[in-house]
Amino acid sequence: MQQSQQTSLPAGEGGQFGIAIPVLQVFAGTLFLSAFLLFSVQPFFSKLVLPKLGGSPGVWSVAMVFFQSVLLLGYTYAHLLTRYLKTKHAMLVHALVLLSACLFLPLGIASGWDTPPAEYQEIWLLGLFAVSVGLPFFAVSANAPLLQAWFTQTGHKHAADPYFLYGASNIGSFASLYLYILVLEPALKLGTQSLLWTAGYLGLIVSILLCAAAVLRRPQSAPAGQSGNNASDGPSPAKPIPARRILVYLGLAAVPSALTIALTAHIAVDIASAPFMWVVPLSLFLLTFVIAFKTRPLISVEFLSGLLPFAAILAATVIFLPKILPLTFSLGANLVVYFIAVLFCHARLYQLRPHASQLTAFYLWMSVGGVLGGIFAGLIAPNIFDWVAEYPMLMLAALFLLPLKNGATSASVSKTIAFGAALTFLFWIGLTRGWIPDVQRHEVIVVLIITLVVFAALAQLKRQAIAHILLVLTVPLVLLLQLHPSIVHTERSFFGVVKVKDTDDGAYRRMVHGTTVHGSIAMSAFEAENGEGSPEPLAYYHETGEMAATLHAARASTSGALGHIGVVGLGTGSFLCHRNAGETWTVYEIDKSVIDVASNPSYFRFISDCGPDTKMVLGDARLTLDAEPDRKFDYLLIDAFSSDSIPVHLMTREAINLFFSKIGENGLLAMHISNRYLELASVLAAIAEIDGYAIRFASYGADQNPDRPEQVFKANVMVFARDEADLGPLLDDVRWQPVSANGTAPWTDDYSNIVGAIIRHESGKD
Repeated sequence: MQQSQQTSLPAGEGGQFGIAIPVLQVFAGTLFLSAFLLFSVQPFFSKLVLPKLGGSPGVWSVAMVFFQSVLLLGYTYAHLLTRYLKTKHAMLVHALVLLSACLFLPLGIASGWDTPPAEYQEIWLLGLFAVSVGLPFFAVSANAPLLQAWFTQTGHKHAADPYFLYGASNIGSFASLYLYILVLEPALKLGTQSLLWTAGYLGLIVSILLCAAAVLRRPQSAPAGQSGNNASDGPSPAKPIPARRILVYLGLAAVPSALTIALTAHIAVDIASAPFMWVVPLSLFLLTFVIAFKTRPLISVEFLSGLLPFAAILAATVIFLPKILPLTFSLGANLVVYFIAVLFCHARLYQLRPHASQLTAFYLWMSVGGVLGGIFAGLIAPNIFDWVAEYPMLMLAALFLLPLKNGATSASVSKTIAFGAALTFLFWIGLTRGWIPDVQRHEVIVVLIITLVVFAALAQLKRQAIAHILLVLTVPLVLLLQLHPSIVHTERSFFGVVKVKDTDDGAYRRMVHGTTVHGSIAMSAFEAENGEGSPEPLAYYHETGEMAATLHAARASTSGALGHIGVVGLGTGSFLCHRNAGETWTVYEIDKSVIDVASNPSYFRFISDCGPDTKMVLGDARLTLDAEPDRKFDYLLIDAFSSDSIPVHLMTREAINLFFSKIGENGLLAMHISNRYLELASVLAAIAEIDGYAIRFASYGADQNPDRPEQVFKANVMVFARDEADLGPLLDDVRWQPVSANGTAPWTDDYSNIVGAIIRHESGKD
């Protein structure tokens, strides 16, 4: 009988069923499938929602907060079921919840949620997620703790310590993310993906019923939360988790959760806004559970405790000295230190796990910590910090979670932190009163931060009290970094961080969004002797540039007289300085902070001097253009960036046809598609081939004008026309060449292949 308990329950035990059930395999497989479905929802539904909010990285951050919050509800529900209901009653309730969620299948955006508001997009997005996928996600989210609690009652030899199943389930989570990126998204339309998820969900219900059957074979005499194991299976239930231990659980769960969102924002804003870089931190997060939640952990907490301080030194270097490091090294180093910090927290959680009778309570407090961390990084930090300051601060917070040693106690740590806070206050006063000259402030602060982190990391090895003081002193320095002398203004919104920065020589001022320059103006334009005039457009918008060439071509096709011109993406507003008398210009911009910055004549002069009467329409371009049925443009420019990531929903077949429905018979559509990571020309060429548009493409590799002035950048631009003759002078310009799809499938609202675009870009490099 002992051997049969290790693998299956024989027919007839309990007198209820006539088939043998391989217990461990069924529970592990069900948890794998549940986790797979749980985490495949996130990239799938986030992609479905992206067109509503311009492809913003903020969508992913808010999605993380939503899914963590619903996960907390699911864990709370699982805890209540196991604590207050007998197992067979709990199974009945859960079966009803699972079946009720079928009413929301297949998954899709709920009706009535088509247009987001101009403000408070985070709240609107949370509501959209809730009414669209809330119940199915809730039903699936409860399975991890619930099935582990049921497993403790199967009589299996591992039933007394089922936590290893959580690590196994996260293999499904990890696999789902990469299978989605590499297989599902490139091969399947969103509608097909939704149907597959529905099929997987129905299969999950069957698997959960098999798990229930394995449990019901054994006699039930008490509510699940009170029994944990039957008396003969292991020790008696442990005492409730102490409050101090709960606080430790909260900290160890909150820091990784917040770090995941913060690192994602740091990568998207400050390093590289490469498509689906958002998924990499989350996948590493899940991988740490796979490694940590094992009966015999692959990496000990002691080893990680010794490694984490040195990881903090590396983190300080790559965060605060990004310009002196190669991009690939900086990106890789950030991911490595993140992985070490999160793995330490999760390994420590597993080390401090309670008795199996407190399993659902343990996961409940873990989930509370995760939600608190997500709320801080996803909702609070973007509204209180002008830059991604939460990322280095959370890396510092991880060091406070290291196990106490050398006689240190919680009380002594509290006193040390209080003392450090007092020193920090005095330190802050000194810094803000000008102890450091403004011209040297940034460099000195960076050196101080790295020095303090190095000494704190070394002190962690033997003198934790000193380490904690040094870490607390580092916090105000991190916040003061925003006072860089070249940064004129910083504004953070749902769509990213917009900075107004002067060049080191003080000759030019730029608008920078993430890692991309969105416009540049010569500082001489602000000199009084220049008076009112038209500042020279620079960056991508210069008279010799590709976008200006498309505008001139549109004028040529109408003998120089254009009526209505539309621009999607404001930037600094420098393209407005190409306006001719009698033309009506309308700009469509999704980010209010960009409008506010560009319209301020103390920052940039393009709008005030060239287009003060220009109509500004706030919102996503597809939604706002669609709402203007009577407008016909002679020229429409799509120049919409989110840092370096072009919103995919503006490059689909439906989008191109929408744009042309707003363009007059002989009008031109120009699209700026410069990108460091994606090859996009063939995607647009595929659409043109299907719908019969004439196109020309100017790329980096073409023979560009060598006489471009300083601060003028090359650009990849595609121009569309209904008839090739409308392209006018571009037909004879060597910069503008025909381009073919070369077998690339056109993107639609239901299908896009980001991975393919990355591969084409990399293969096209010299």
